[in-house]
Parts: sequence; C-alpha cells; structure tokens
Amino acid sequence: MDFVTILGLVAASFTTFAFLPQMIKTWQTKSAKDVSYTMLIIFIIGIFLWLLYGIFRHDVAIIIANFIILILNLIILWLKIKYR
Repeated sequence: MDFVTILGLVAASFTTFAFLPQMIKTWQTKSAKDVSYTMLIIFIIGIFLWLLYGIFRHDVAIIIANFIILILNLIILWLKIKYR
C-alpha cells in the first residue's frame, strides 16, 4: 500500500468516526431534536453520491469511509424519526 492510500484511509477514518459520538448520544438520550432533517437528507444524498464515485473510481478509502458514514447517518435519521 502506498503513502497516498494510507493517507486517504487515515483521513477517511477520522471523518467517518466523527459521526459515531452523535449517533451514540442520540441513541442514549433518545433525542435528535437538534439535528436538522434537511441537513441529514442532503448529507445522506451527498454521501451516497460519494460512495458511487468511489465505486466507479475503485477507490477503497472513499468506498469504505462513505459506506460507514452512510450507515451511521441513516441510523441517526432513523433515530430522529423514531424519537420525534
């Protein structure tokens, strides 16, 4: 694995797992009132498009990061709907 790929994977790890605390907090407090539906939906669409881009480019860092971010944000959206 070359340096650029490792750099991409490290960067992807940080940006991906930045959403984990929000998901955990939403789950624990059973409240997502401060999370905007509009922001979540626009973000989820953008992440889905980044995932497709990574698939077409065969870029492992982009695929893995955006897949995980997509799942975490879909969970946050589901929790927001569930706890409204």
